[in-house]
Amino acid sequence: MANLKLGKLPDRTSSKITISVNAELNQALNNYAALYRQTYGESETVADLIPFMLVGFLEGDRAFAKARKEGLPGAGVSEKPRRQSSSTPDNA
Repeated sequence: MANLKLGKLPDRTSSKITISVNAELNQALNNYAALYRQTYGESETVADLIPFMLVGFLEGDRAFAKARKEGLPGAGVSEKPRRQSSSTPDNA
């Protein structure tokens, strides 16, 4: 077997995910795309930028990286309790 410098390419099968965002986030994403165009001189759609934004976010999340390394997604991450209504007694 040849010892190539370039390793085997990862699975590049894409998945389509549809999301809804509020008007404020939509404007911020459009502003980011405009700044990207101004910075790099290339126009990219918000839809093309979002996957790379998400990759950057996930790679920067230390707790997520640790859980993935341990093979236990969500391990060691405690979910914050939801606020109870003030009319609901704590002992109920």
